[in-house]
Amino acid sequence: MEFLIGSLVLVVAYAYGSLHVIRQYDRAVTFFLGRYWATKGPGLIFVPLFFAKLTRVSLRIVAMDIPPQDVITRDNVSIKVNAVLYMRVKNPEDAVIQIENYLFATSQLAQTTLRSVLGEVQLDELLADREKINAILKQIVDQRTEAWGIEVSAVEVKDVDLPPEMKRAMARQAEAERERRAKVIAAEGEFQASHKLAEAARVIGTQPAALQLRYLQTLVEIATENSSTTIFPVPIDLLTPFMDIARAAAAAGKQLPISTGVPLPGGQPEPSAVERRG
Repeated sequence: MEFLIGSLVLVVAYAYGSLHVIRQYDRAVTFFLGRYWATKGPGLIFVPLFFAKLTRVSLRIVAMDIPPQDVITRDNVSIKVNAVLYMRVKNPEDAVIQIENYLFATSQLAQTTLRSVLGEVQLDELLADREKINAILKQIVDQRTEAWGIEVSAVEVKDVDLPPEMKRAMARQAEAERERRAKVIAAEGEFQASHKLAEAARVIGTQPAALQLRYLQTLVEIATENSSTTIFPVPIDLLTPFMDIARAAAAAGKQLPISTGVPLPGGQPEPSAVERRG
């Protein structure tokens, strides 16, 4: 009787030791007598104690930080770049059988890939087109880790640490670019203003009344200001009719009839041509 009780206790203890609870986001890669048996989970699974072993593998996405790497770009600029890699285990059995430590191996692969890819691009391309570089990094790392059962969802360049002298040079370049844009915009404004002024001059030349309206508008603007002395400019066009009348009167005074002689210096008129013939 005692033997049966003892045997029952051993069986219960063995069964209890062979039961394992696998969470929803985990999988258990089991080996029976050293051979791959099956990938089990989630839930309650039975793995014979002393005859089989299991390795838990998480299927959740892992955000892996890539330490800063010293990189020399294609245009010979020394920089430090760090990145972040997002990955998850797609095939748990390959992640356990094909590679000893898939997290460490993926981190080392990402570091070497980051240095090799950034060494083939220029600094301006790295700063301006990160999406393209991230896509290249993701493609290379994903292809290399596919045999390990790893799926890389993204590789993102986080920070680019530039040397102080390069930062100063880039600041001067940006300032020069802003000054160039300001000068171009000012020149374009002057060019457009000159065209508008030329059009206004043509309109005023064909419509003299437009100049009068502009003159009256200027007087209204001057009247609104609090000034003690106001000078009214008189356009030449306002005086043109009077000047024409004066010139006509002067011309009429010089034109005398043929029979009328021109006064002589002594006061007597010079004889006309008819009188001289008589």
